[in-house]
Amino acid sequence: MGLLGIRGTGRAAKGGGGRQALVQLLVLALVSAVGLVLGGTGASSADAVSACGGRPAKTVKFATGELRVYRSRAYACAVTVAKKPGKRRQMSVQLQARGARPVGDSGRYTTQAGPVTVPALHRCIRATGSISGTSRSTGWILC
Repeated sequence: MGLLGIRGTGRAAKGGGGRQALVQLLVLALVSAVGLVLGGTGASSADAVSACGGRPAKTVKFATGELRVYRSRAYACAVTVAKKPGKRRQMSVQLQARGARPVGDSGRYTTQAGPVTVPALHRCIRATGSISGTSRSTGWILC
């Protein structure tokens, strides 16, 4: 049995177009509801869901925003997120696995710099983020 108990091979059966449209409508409604819950109109940028996958590993807050580091099984990911999005300002994020070159993203952004991702299976990592000249670093973590 497939989604909502509808059988099929993925092709619309003769006369089954109504069921397929109903399933698509229900999926669209579900996706819209999840979008409102995760990032509704009252959510600020600091509350927004990150573009990184994995679980949160470390968050370093500073006056103008925060540096967020995430870890999945084999990768680490980092973003720098502005506390108050709006005008463009210089932002950067850099992530490095021990023994490898750092990977970064910098520019004039309104909301966030990154995401940047590095392979980090069984390796320490460090991340640095800055917004408008204010910078913070994690030091070596996840060792």
